[in-house]
Amino acid sequence: MTISVLRTADAWWVVTPTGAARVDTEATTTAQLLADRPAVEAAASSGGTVPVETLSLLSPVTAPCRVVAQMTNFASHVEDAGMNPDTIPLTFFRKASGSISGPHDDVIRPAHVRLLDYEVEIGLVFGRELPVGTTITAETLADHVAGLVVTNDISARDVQLPKTQFYEAKSYPTFTPVGPALVLLDADELKRFTDLRLRLWVNGEPRQNMTVADMIYRPAETLQALTRFQRLDAGDLLLTGTPVGTALSAPPKPIEILSALLPPAVKWKLFFAGQARNSNYLQDGDVIEATVATDDGTIDLGRQRTVVRYAR
Repeated sequence: MTISVLRTADAWWVVTPTGAARVDTEATTTAQLLADRPAVEAAASSGGTVPVETLSLLSPVTAPCRVVAQMTNFASHVEDAGMNPDTIPLTFFRKASGSISGPHDDVIRPAHVRLLDYEVEIGLVFGRELPVGTTITAETLADHVAGLVVTNDISARDVQLPKTQFYEAKSYPTFTPVGPALVLLDADELKRFTDLRLRLWVNGEPRQNMTVADMIYRPAETLQALTRFQRLDAGDLLLTGTPVGTALSAPPKPIEILSALLPPAVKWKLFFAGQARNSNYLQDGDVIEATVATDDGTIDLGRQRTVVRYAR
């Protein structure tokens, strides 16, 4: 059975049928907690609990850590961007771990950003080190992946697109809400990864709703490619891509062809003028909710709820 781990400022907790049980551990980081599995399992069978709703939750993934992300990894998202899923390479980018925030923290839009977007994603959290050259297969995946989290890859599109790089646009503080829970899975449960459904709402309006069956590169293949050049350690985080439904969408093909003939400054000015009329970008006070779960509820990573605030 899955074990859902929560984190507050002063403790780690495990969700039980009667509430949240405190973990008796000295761990202060996610890596240290995952190394103290007996304490986690003891808390799971503990009788002394508190109501989960009384806890002020932080991200169950602690920083500093490595945060790696996959780009355009859902077929629906690729098609919406005007590309062919059959020709999309497996591509990675990095995010600063200083962007990690809690599942109920405000998302702060920097004053210079105008086009703020959302991307619900499944985060893989590693339970042991993966040196460069590690062999990963579907059969050994559970030896390396300890659990899963809900993440939101917040993106400043007006920074990302003209600079043609992702790091800055996706690394501002609060741009990676994580949690509420780190859900620890065994090998059989991890085999149900493709049954997970990602959903996101803005102010109660459904924006994203797709299962992992739409994912192009699954975790085993992804990690086999990633560990050719990138070391990973316990507590590190991999974001695995988002489905269709983000605010950013490709322009119609004729407009895209014509814009390619324009000088870059003119092209981006026209593009962002059009995007500014898109009401799907996040506004001050917008409420974002995101969930990841199987349709039968057997695996449930919880519900994330954040509010957008403009920096003054």
